[in-house]
Amino acid sequence: MAATAMAAALALTATACNDDDGSDSEGSQPSEDAQAGGDQLQDLIDNLPFDFDMDAWLEGGWEDWDRETWLREIGDYVNPIIEGLWDPDRMEDAEEPDQSIDDDQIEEDVDPPEVDSPEGDRGITDPEPAPVTAEPVPTPYTQNGAPIGKVFFDSPEGPMVCSGTVVKDPAAPGQSNLVATAGHCVHAGAGGGWYRNLTFVPAYNNNGLSADQLAAAAPEDVAPYGVYWAEFVSTTQYWIDNGTAEGGNGAHGDFAVFSVTPEDGSGASLEETVGSALDVNFDAPAVSELGAVTLYGFPAAPPFDGATMHMCVDYPSRLSMDASMPVMYWAGCTMTGGSSGGPWLRTNEAGGPELVSVNSIGPLESTWLAGPRLDTDARDVFDYVSSQTG
Repeated sequence: MAATAMAAALALTATACNDDDGSDSEGSQPSEDAQAGGDQLQDLIDNLPFDFDMDAWLEGGWEDWDRETWLREIGDYVNPIIEGLWDPDRMEDAEEPDQSIDDDQIEEDVDPPEVDSPEGDRGITDPEPAPVTAEPVPTPYTQNGAPIGKVFFDSPEGPMVCSGTVVKDPAAPGQSNLVATAGHCVHAGAGGGWYRNLTFVPAYNNNGLSADQLAAAAPEDVAPYGVYWAEFVSTTQYWIDNGTAEGGNGAHGDFAVFSVTPEDGSGASLEETVGSALDVNFDAPAVSELGAVTLYGFPAAPPFDGATMHMCVDYPSRLSMDASMPVMYWAGCTMTGGSSGGPWLRTNEAGGPELVSVNSIGPLESTWLAGPRLDTDARDVFDYVSSQTG
């Protein structure tokens, strides 16, 4: 795959629970498997194209956001597990990324044509969609919504939160460890590099507790399946080269996939643990034939508080800010920041749900959301991460 089509990241898995002498907190020696894993980890560190001090990173070195050393390029990403970092209090403190655009920056076509091919949709912007009020998803989410959760990561501004979805991995049928989200939830785009301490919490607050209830809830109510740390991460080169927090730049490529491993070291895959995963369609029909789409996410900016999952249902139209790229889907929805990365689902020909986009940008007034059409670049991102798992 050409480097211009995607950017990939390698994550190193380690824990901060061991003593310096290699024994665990109770003084027992590591098993042969653990020792082998440690040797593999050291080999990875030794072959990185830059100096990396694991001990310093685990002791807080990840907080150094020096622009000159901010990991940005292909192969530069590291994500060692820091056990207990993402506790319920830190999750609650995470802020939503501000991925907004001013309506004045969008030029609607006076008489947009209706076409029957995705290529014909390129460069076309329909009239702005009417707002659709976001509705709470019934609980428990594992029975009434897609296999969605929250994506947490650290940025120079502090802990941040997005949404993500468990998606099927053709390389591991029934045992996927893949999560789809937005590119701006893993990488800062043109102005920076890879974010740090990237994790996924499936079925966050599965029973829909209020924010006040959640603040006093047990960890298993907040994260019923635990915390999963990213191992391999990929986003499009288009997002890395063009992405910005405001103005919609890079949004046509605002898609990412990462594979995960459980913080507690349990052996079951993410799909087996959660109970389901979704197909991803990288060849969806023209917008005119897309049909109704449901948008999901955990909106965190007012009037929402990030505690509960919401959804909107609409018939997408077209939004284009770069005619050379696949069109963006445009739908009415009042979800706010925090819903970024949440899935756009439609019913496929077999009658099942499939993911066709993720929440990317919205206006300051939070009346609509837009997400990229998943095409060749997005497929390359997905295929790369799939090829690195297992």
